[in-house]
Amino acid sequence: QLQASGGGLVQPGGSLRLSCAASGFALDSHNIGWFRQAPGKEREGVSCDDSRSGFKWYHESVKGRFIISRDNAKNTVYLQMNSLETEDTAIYYCAPLRGCSGYGPYGYEYFGPGTLVTVSS
Repeated sequence: QLQASGGGLVQPGGSLRLSCAASGFALDSHNIGWFRQAPGKEREGVSCDDSRSGFKWYHESVKGRFIISRDNAKNTVYLQMNSLETEDTAIYYCAPLRGCSGYGPYGYEYFGPGTLVTVSS
């Protein structure tokens, strides 16, 4: 099971770090993706990480601002979000994936409970 955490209220330009903690399995052998769903919009892929190659993909809207990383010792994947914009307001989810390519995450298996990020002044 995956559990996303670290959301909250932040002002535009601020930063947050989301965590995706796994229980019951080792994350280091799984591709992991971050997704988000804003009010009234469909869920979209934000970033993903290929566990074998280390390849990382980012949605165009977050490139240069978000960073995905892993701490295998803590069995956790992170999403560092910098220079946050009001458009980043959404519920963020993490999920194990079949793959992470240049086109983004694919073959998500399930979504863990999300964490709400609100960017507002």
